[in-house]
Amino acid sequence: MRILLIALLSLSILGCQQKAEEPAPPDHAAQVAKLYASFAEGNVDAVLAGLTEDVEWNEAEGFIYYNGGPYVGADAVVEGVFGRIGAEWEYWNLVDLNIENLGTDKALATGRYQAKHKATGNMLDAQFAHVWTMRDTLVMRFQQYTDTKQAAEVIMPVEEEEGEEEGA
Repeated sequence: MRILLIALLSLSILGCQQKAEEPAPPDHAAQVAKLYASFAEGNVDAVLAGLTEDVEWNEAEGFIYYNGGPYVGADAVVEGVFGRIGAEWEYWNLVDLNIENLGTDKALATGRYQAKHKATGNMLDAQFAHVWTMRDTLVMRFQQYTDTKQAAEVIMPVEEEEGEEEGA
């Protein structure tokens, strides 16, 4: 009986040791949080360092920066998205940001865009969801979901109502 008890105790100790040696799953949410922080600081180089060379960046279909398919590679993302945001918007903030690990290779970020368009002065206040797919610690794919109609309306100049011109 003692031998059986010692054997069972030994097996359970070995089982605990094996579990303790397993590596923790990657914290992709933390990696994505660092990217958002770098973007907020205007550190585009740090953001780009977090992307794979062949990153696929997907803006929501119908969004103002959607080009019919993914932007492939960091240069395409800078030219098609980041550069345009910097040139066209007075500010572009992400608020109420929540980031969660999603499976073994993804992170999900949700929140709101709050931005002011330079040319129109119109404000954007829209929900978003971003799905980040990772390869090791680098982003290999990005997918945006947001209110594309609101974004389109924000960049359209507000037309003056009839009679406003006459009373001025």
